[in-house]
Amino acid sequence: MEFTWFDFVVLPILILMARVVDVSLDTIRVIMVAKGYRNLAPFVGFFQSLIWLITITRIMANLDNWFTYIGYATGFGLGTYIGMILEGKLALGYELVRVITKIGAVDLIDGLREKGFPVTTVPGMGREGEVGVLYIIIRRRALRDVIGIIQQYNPNAFYTIEDMRYVSSHALLTPSRKGPRFRFRHR
Repeated sequence: MEFTWFDFVVLPILILMARVVDVSLDTIRVIMVAKGYRNLAPFVGFFQSLIWLITITRIMANLDNWFTYIGYATGFGLGTYIGMILEGKLALGYELVRVITKIGAVDLIDGLREKGFPVTTVPGMGREGEVGVLYIIIRRRALRDVIGIIQQYNPNAFYTIEDMRYVSSHALLTPSRKGPRFRFRHR
């Protein structure tokens, strides 16, 4: 077999790049389905499968070229990694942030509400006595802001973050740049 630049360098690189795009799209498609974006996921799946078909056709036409196998496998690994990075940047969906804090978290509640985040508070009883439980449902892209506010006003607060699949009303989840939409009284 004679060495040609296209067969042993260009083609494997093209297969690697196609596989990166294909697997990245697949990662995003799966996350879209899991987060409830079922109208967009089929379109992403169409392009993902089209790229896969073109790629696998080129490999089948060059079964004796093991460089294409390396490009295919490397593209899969890189595509998985890049897909996770892209999904993190897209920040699809909603999160529930549950904060458990000692009673007297008025500054934290005010700080969150001043930035326009909807906060629901519930009194509770913890291992060491009375606690306050805060529920904050936000768009995922606002998560860093909320965590920053929690750490600023109450660095010792315990918080958990849960993925939300469906939220019935989006109006309350978008922080207003002018401040909160609703003003709640608290003790």
